[in-house]
Order: sequence, then C-alpha cells, then structure tokens
Amino acid sequence: MPKLDGIIIKGIGGFYYVEAAGEIYECKARGVFRKSGIKPLAGDRVSISVNDNAENTIDEIYERSSLLQRPPVANVDRLFIVSSVCEPKPVLLIIDRLTALAVNKGIEPVVIFTKNDLENADEYIDIYKKAGIKAFSVSCVTGEGVDSVKAELKNHISAFCGNSGVGKSSLLNVIDPELSLKTGEISDKLGRGRHTTRHSELFKVEGGYVADTPGFSSFDADETELILKEDLPYAFKEFEDYIGKCKFSTCLHIKDKGCRIVQAVEEGDIPKSRHESYCSMIEQAKNIKEWELKKK
Repeated sequence: MPKLDGIIIKGIGGFYYVEAAGEIYECKARGVFRKSGIKPLAGDRVSISVNDNAENTIDEIYERSSLLQRPPVANVDRLFIVSSVCEPKPVLLIIDRLTALAVNKGIEPVVIFTKNDLENADEYIDIYKKAGIKAFSVSCVTGEGVDSVKAELKNHISAFCGNSGVGKSSLLNVIDPELSLKTGEISDKLGRGRHTTRHSELFKVEGGYVADTPGFSSFDADETELILKEDLPYAFKEFEDYIGKCKFSTCLHIKDKGCRIVQAVEEGDIPKSRHESYCSMIEQAKNIKEWELKKK
C-alpha cells in the first residue's frame, strides 16, 4: 500500500482526484475528516494511500496557507484581479476590495488591465505599483504583456477573477490556448456532466496551477466587508510604513488630525484613489463584529 504526497485537482460526488507522482488518482476521504468537520478542497496538499484491491484514500490534509470560502479552494497564493482599461472602465473600489481580500488572507494580489490596444493603462498601473502591488497591462489582441503574466504563474496556485466583459477568459485562452479544451476534456473525464453543481478545479498552466473557480468571474468581494476595522489598514500594503506613527492610537486613518497615512496621501506618497477605497471600506467595517466572522 504505497503512500504518496499530492495535490487535489478536483472533488466531486464524494470522490477526490489527486495528482501525485505524475498520475491522477481517484480517492475517497477517510471518515476522520468528516468527523472533524474538515472537507478536502481543490488545492489541498495531501497524503494518499494507493490500494490495488480497494479504494484509494486521502489519509492526511497538510496545513493550508490560505482558504477561499466562495469559491472553495485552498492554498491559492496569487489572486489575479482582471479589469479592462476601457469598455468597461475600471472600478477602482472593486479592485481595491479584492486586493484587500487577498492581502488579508495571505494571498499576493496581482492586478491586470486588459485591452491596452484600445487605451493606455499607465495611469492605473502607476497607482498599483506605487501601492506595492504587481500590476500589468495586456492586450489579448496583440499579445502585449501576456508573457509577463505567464511568468507570474510558475510555481504558484493562482485564481483569476474579473467581472463580465473585462477579458478574463480571453486572457486565460491567450496564456494557454488549450485551456478551454483541457477544461472540457478533464470535466468529461471526471464526470462534471453528470452533476449540476460545479466545483473548483485546478489545471496545470505555465509550471503552476490555475483554479477554475465557478462564480468567481462576477465575484463581488462581499467577503472583504467582513474584514474587521482594526485589520483593514494592514490589508493596504502601502499603509504599513505609517501604521503606529499617528498622533492618536485610536486613529482610523480617515481624516483624523495627526494621521500619518492622511499626510502621506496629501504628500502624494499614497495614491488618493486607494485611500478613498479604504475610507469607503472602513465605514462598512465599523459595523462588523468578530462573531460575524466566525459565522462565515
């Protein structure tokens, strides 16, 4: 009964498909996980037993570095936030909510602006680079910038999110022209057609994995509203150097007297749009209680 370490590519109908040692194994989870309330997820790194005359089993789920609840996927370490530079124009508050969600969960955000063949994206790229966030502009028509995005996928588990019309699917197909074909083939193989509920699934792309996350394309970042107000400043990377240096320890960094973050915005060291997003989010966060987070 050999034991192997691997990664869950997909789980459906009580079966989990684990990539280990270059093969994909169909496994069942041991009852101990159900008793402890732990559900194996796509992205989980696991130990499995391979059995010749019985079902293969997942014996251990290794500690997760991150967890997304909606859609359910574990160990994502890069969240690619896709927006178009025009048609439709970017909504910076939505982008900033998603970057905050990622940082709060220990995931590195990467912001991508598509359609740079129609309009220059430098203004937006500058905002996020100044905030310490990787940002790229790409064209799915000319291919400009796509290689830079590909390089960011290697050795990572990544998820892509972006509202309808921003070119997320087009970008993924330019990154890997076989991705749509792979999705269909593997879905047929794993029986997606026999089930009405879609689950998160990982695909090998550019030396890493990309999570196919149903429902994520129109993700509205509701989870970011559940960041506690005391945690929210830490979800804005560019605030780090100024936290703890304000005149008052109770400073909310909105328009408080003696606030180092407000001063940095006025001096141009923190992008104004980022601070505006923070102020919008802190108003929502003021009403969130810790027990609400535990309910999620």
